[in-house]
Amino acid sequence: MIVMPLSENSLAQLPIRHLTSNDLLACADLSEDRGWHREEYKWGLLLAAGTGYGIDAPDGQGLATACVVTSYGPGLAAIGMVLVAERYARRGIGRRLMGHVLTEAGDTPLTLYATSNGRPLYEELGFTEIAEAEMLRGTFTFAEPAAEPRPGTSVRPATAEDLPAILRLDDEIFGADRTHVLTRLPAFADHLRVAEREGRLTGFGALWPNMDTHVLGPLIAHDPETAQALVASLAAATDRPLRTDIDSGRHSALITWLKANGVDRIARTSLMVRSLPGLPGDDRRRFAPLTVAAG
Repeated sequence: MIVMPLSENSLAQLPIRHLTSNDLLACADLSEDRGWHREEYKWGLLLAAGTGYGIDAPDGQGLATACVVTSYGPGLAAIGMVLVAERYARRGIGRRLMGHVLTEAGDTPLTLYATSNGRPLYEELGFTEIAEAEMLRGTFTFAEPAAEPRPGTSVRPATAEDLPAILRLDDEIFGADRTHVLTRLPAFADHLRVAEREGRLTGFGALWPNMDTHVLGPLIAHDPETAQALVASLAAATDRPLRTDIDSGRHSALITWLKANGVDRIARTSLMVRSLPGLPGDDRRRFAPLTVAAG
């Protein structure tokens, strides 16, 4: 396919529009164009729970650039899946889309996970790194037992009756209202587990399908031992490789345990924020995001 050259000024005139579920395949095509997995299942959740932005390619072949913003009220929004088609890369169109998103966000604090390639642009746009995360992947081996949680702690499959308690615990630890995302979790995830002690919910975690893996997230727990118990229970429910993202500074012990069980680092990302010093909530009990694309 021959693409007629367009100036950056011409690209700057292309309209930015909201994406819908009808754009799912175009978003997956854009992922594939940049060497990412298509991840149609994840795109479906993000477009349903968040707001997608995109610019149609002037050659009529799908999207030139896209991203998704997941809002958690006036206190926080997460930016993810920022992609530019290879044939339009390094021509300012991604920066233009990000500028539009920042304008739309106004005073709302923002967060995102950045690769080493994307970090310089985000720093120019006012984002600062607050943590580093390790992306891990591998088949869980059960070679290293989980640490013993506090006496009386049990882990079991979640039921519909657990949802209100999950939402209350998440609001306390995440620090922002994720109701519109988490209420989709029972249908979105293949496995959802809760930990409880003395009749009180002390953690929850999920596995959801993404290509040939199961993504572990979100993972919320009162302490590292409960987090390990949830992971072990979820790992026993699947024969797929696990994939997850863990804060390497705050949760190094969990990362060490995962690596001892065959789940190794495949990449690093920077957790960045704009217009706030750090994320709300309690990062000591927030072990893994649902997906880095949603913060």
